[in-house]
Amino acid sequence: MSDLQYPLSSGSFFFSRRKRIRIRCKERRPAVPLFMCAVAVLTLLSFWYLDIDWIRLLSRTPDIGLIFWKLGHLSTNELSIVLASLLQTIAIAVLALLYSMLLGICFGMLAARNVLRLPVLSVLTQAFFSFLRAVPTPVWVLLMLVCFGMGPEAGVAGLCVHTTAFFTKAFAQSFESIPEETLEALEAAGASRVSVFFNAVLPASFSQLVAWCGMRLEVNFSECAILGMVGAGGVGYVIATSMQGYAYGTAGVAILLVFLTAYACERLFVMIKRLFRA
Repeated sequence: MSDLQYPLSSGSFFFSRRKRIRIRCKERRPAVPLFMCAVAVLTLLSFWYLDIDWIRLLSRTPDIGLIFWKLGHLSTNELSIVLASLLQTIAIAVLALLYSMLLGICFGMLAARNVLRLPVLSVLTQAFFSFLRAVPTPVWVLLMLVCFGMGPEAGVAGLCVHTTAFFTKAFAQSFESIPEETLEALEAAGASRVSVFFNAVLPASFSQLVAWCGMRLEVNFSECAILGMVGAGGVGYVIATSMQGYAYGTAGVAILLVFLTAYACERLFVMIKRLFRA
């Protein structure tokens, strides 16, 4: 039996006697080799610019395993402090999420081109929040630390700035995904643009908003664990002080609880999304 051959735009594929699909490409585009060469060149330039001491790096590599071995010896001596700081981290992440979600809906309505239909306002809103997103979250938290001092207030405020900027873009994209014909039909029936937004656009994009909130909660929780190391409160501060004080067992417990909490948040929002799909 002869092989069955089918043409492709840049080659052909055929079924062999062993019932396996083989692909033959007649045209080879140079994009992939050029990309790989560029990556290799940038990697070498980065190594040269950073002036990495490879001998010292390789000599200290076994210490990584030693640190993880010490972290694995979990200690519950300071468990109450770790749990209190973990709850503080969760509270910071949730508060920043709730405040930013409400602000993101308001500003997302201004940024979406199909809601108020004011192109200039939409462009200005997107440009402003693009600037806020360009500044990393730790920078905003450090600025808030100067304003409010050390504590969770600075963490909530700094996290809100970047999260609101993220939600503004994400929610605006969700609002713009609503079919234009639906909005035009409601406006033709006499509904105002604000009424169309709250009665059509917002309910239709609600499942997307929940998905964005679930993803951002995971990000906020991870960032809170890091921001605590710079004085914003939470479990990050406990991890930093424990590592500096060589209390690796306490730090290991805190890191393990951070991992379990992040995993629980992920599974929770997966269940919520399934409920919306049902």
